[in-house]
Amino acid sequence: MEELFLVAIGGYVGANLRFFVSTFLPGLSGTFFVNVVGSFLLGFLLYEAAYTGILAEKSIVVFGAGFLSSFTTYSTFAFESVQTTPLVGVVNVVGSYTMGFVAVLVGRHFALSIEEAS
Repeated sequence: MEELFLVAIGGYVGANLRFFVSTFLPGLSGTFFVNVVGSFLLGFLLYEAAYTGILAEKSIVVFGAGFLSSFTTYSTFAFESVQTTPLVGVVNVVGSYTMGFVAVLVGRHFALSIEEAS
């Protein structure tokens, strides 16, 4: 029951931050931003857990399953991609996936640098 509550709190914060970002970066740019930042944070979170284990497992649940799953958004990404012109949609899909993977790798690198510094 505690994990369910923690996920709910993380989801609440992530969803509200996502809404806040969308007021300043509406449309494709806001969705792109939160998905790339979320990919970086998830990459860091998961690799940090694997390499250093500084964060408690409950923190991973709160941030991964709660916060990041509500902060990032695949459904909005897909909808906005098909609502625009075909060229912009393709650029958005390719750019989002490319930058998402790069962001995960940067998050992993950041987690590894913390491990090496310890």
